[in-house]
Amino acid sequence: MTRILEPGQIEAFAERAVPRIRLPGPEGPFTSRARRLRQLAAPGAPGQAIADYLQLIAAIADAQARAVADFRPAAPTADETARTRAHRMPVVHAGSWARLPAWRGLLLKISASVAASPAGTPAVRELDRRLRGFTVKELEAQADALLATRASEIDVAAAPFLMSALQVHWVALARQLKADDVAPLDVPGVCPVCGTLPVASIVRSDEGSQGYRYLHCALCATEWHMVRVTCTQCQNNENLGYHSIEGSSGAVRAESCDSCHTYRKILYQEKDADVEPVADDLASLALDLLMTDAGYQRGSGNPLLWQKP
Repeated sequence: MTRILEPGQIEAFAERAVPRIRLPGPEGPFTSRARRLRQLAAPGAPGQAIADYLQLIAAIADAQARAVADFRPAAPTADETARTRAHRMPVVHAGSWARLPAWRGLLLKISASVAASPAGTPAVRELDRRLRGFTVKELEAQADALLATRASEIDVAAAPFLMSALQVHWVALARQLKADDVAPLDVPGVCPVCGTLPVASIVRSDEGSQGYRYLHCALCATEWHMVRVTCTQCQNNENLGYHSIEGSSGAVRAESCDSCHTYRKILYQEKDADVEPVADDLASLALDLLMTDAGYQRGSGNPLLWQKP
C-alpha cells in the first residue's frame, strides 16, 4: 500500500534524514570561490560581460583565503552555545556578537593585497588609500550599516572590501562550531549561525547531501537545509516559479514566489558541479534584470555587490 505524506510530514522526515547544517571548512569558501569567479569571467562564460568585476572579486577571494588561514577568534563557550540553543537563537549573531578589532586589520591586509595584484587598477589603489584614511569610528559605522543592510549609509565603493573582512571574521567563527552547537531557528530563512539572510540556495550533489537544497549564508558561508519547492522568503510552497536565461545550462535559476513577489537564485550542482553561490549569483545579473522586469524583488542582495539606493 502506498503511503502519502503531507507536506509537514515530508519536512519532518527530511530534517531527521538530511545533514541539517553544513559549516564552512578550515579554509572557508574563498579558494573555490576565486577559482569559480575566474571560470565565470572567461571568454564565452556566463559572466564575460562583467569579467573585470569578477576578476576583482576573485582577487579579493584570494586575499580572504590567505587571511582566514591565520585568523582564529575565540569560539563561543559551551555556556554561550547552550543558551542560544535553548532560545533557538543564532550562535554568533552578526548584530550583537562583539567584533574583534582585528577585523579592521583584516580589511587593510585584504585591500593592500588586491591593490598589489593584477586586479589593482588605479581606482582600486586609490580605494586602498582611502580605506587607510578611515577612522576607527567610520570603519565601525560602515560595518554596522553593512551587517544591518542600511543601504543609505553604505559606502558602495568600499563595501566589497569591508564585507570581505567581515566575512573572514564570521567564517573563522563558524568553522569552529559543531553542528550540534547550532539550533534550528523559528525563522527558517535566516542563518542559524549568524542571523544573516542567504545569498542564494544550492541543490547539492555530493555524497551525503545529494538532491537536498541548502541556503547559503552571505556572511559566514554556513549552509542550512530547507525543503525544496518552498519559498525561502515566506516559506510558501504554492505558486512558485523557476526561471532561467534562454540557452543557459539551467545550473542557475531564479525561484520566484507569487505570494510575496520575491525571488532568490537556486543553483544545481547536478548541472554544473562547480557552481558556487556568491560567484554564480554575481555572474548571473542578466537573470536579475529578467526577474525585475517580471515584477519580482530580490529576497536579499549579494554581499560583494552594492548599489546606491
